[in-house]
Amino acid sequence: MVELPRIVIAGRPNVGKSTLFNRLVGSRWALVADTPGVTRDRKEAICELGGRKVLVVDTAGLEEAAPDTLPGRMRASTATAVDQADLVLFIFDAKSGLLPEDRHFGTWLRRKNRQVLVVANKAEGRGGIANSMEAYELGFGEPVAISAEHNEGIYNLMTEIAERLPEAAPEAEEDENKPLHLAIVGRPNAGKSTLLNYFLGEQRMITGPEPGLTRDAVSADFEGPDGKLYRVVDTAGLRKRAKVDEGLERMSTSSSIEALKRAEMVVLAVDALQGVQEQDLHIARLVEREGRACVIALTKWDALDDRTKGKQAALDRISISLSQMKGITLVPISAETGEGISKLFPAIRATYEKWNLRVPTSALNRWFETALERFPPPLVEGRRLKLRYITQVKARPPSFALFGTRAEQVPDTYLRYLVNSLREAFEMPGVPIRIMLRGTENPYADK
Repeated sequence: MVELPRIVIAGRPNVGKSTLFNRLVGSRWALVADTPGVTRDRKEAICELGGRKVLVVDTAGLEEAAPDTLPGRMRASTATAVDQADLVLFIFDAKSGLLPEDRHFGTWLRRKNRQVLVVANKAEGRGGIANSMEAYELGFGEPVAISAEHNEGIYNLMTEIAERLPEAAPEAEEDENKPLHLAIVGRPNAGKSTLLNYFLGEQRMITGPEPGLTRDAVSADFEGPDGKLYRVVDTAGLRKRAKVDEGLERMSTSSSIEALKRAEMVVLAVDALQGVQEQDLHIARLVEREGRACVIALTKWDALDDRTKGKQAALDRISISLSQMKGITLVPISAETGEGISKLFPAIRATYEKWNLRVPTSALNRWFETALERFPPPLVEGRRLKLRYITQVKARPPSFALFGTRAEQVPDTYLRYLVNSLREAFEMPGVPIRIMLRGTENPYADK
């Protein structure tokens, strides 16, 4: 893959970094609220500025704090992003003017020896324009006055950014190895962010004992141990709907569900120490309803004392309560030690292949005849249903159309039998299967 220029947005909390990020990428990717400290993890998106593709990075607000605290861990993550930047957009609030914290972090940025462009946000009105001039004392040259919320000065900012980009690399041939879109979902504190960090080989996500640290759905590309490309999205923990009361948490939940809908494969992280909870099953059913392939990662495996009992309990709960994803693959892992990760990627790939499966028509017809012979369609209103043929209409997930006289009256129990028989015959464990019923009209019904 061609390395894109990295544009990093940095500044103290609540100066409009995420609003500017959304404005530059042309979409509401980052959560925005009046509460300071909404952004905790780095968020990246590709956009086009001045005819060049660039990678824009949103970061957590800069604060002075001890390294082992949450603000301290957030600052370390921002420092890593700045170290990798081709251009840093140092943003401050023009309404408030330049504060001592802005001057402090301006000095910190100078020591980083990176190219810096100062952005005076919230500069609408005379007061904002006047306060933006204070940025000259930071020593980074002329500031760019904008209002990200009202889309003022954004064109000038994009022009300034384009002029500061490094030389364009030679155009590479189109890479056929397109990344597999993978979402990590689960309850809060199930080890999702720790797993993403292990995939990337760096502390990309803020982790810790506090539940609910992740707020945004954060994506990143990496090459797996199988040599394949993956685009993985870490999501905010999904709690029971009755417990989601804060506006910010509701936005985080919506962001997680949207990430799930955009994914091809889903890794459902389940805390091995707590076992399979009702909320885990609820999330799995949500994945199935969205038609996504799924693998369950039993996390924190290194901390479990009785592993045999823990795995069997998880398998029993899943087989009883998750019949619509019968045979779903469960992989015990530890993102702290790396144990089991080598088995996770083959499981992801195998399930992905089944999700893309197209059954040959001849094999499908043979299966259909056998399934009807084994258990003929039941009587409905005293008359037997006549099911004539079945055809696959699409993959991702495997979807079939079943035709016959009064086929739309097939009972749910018989439909489940056909789905389970399909799953068993063509080896599609953990993959959603859709069967759409198509009745044929009787031309003499109204005669």
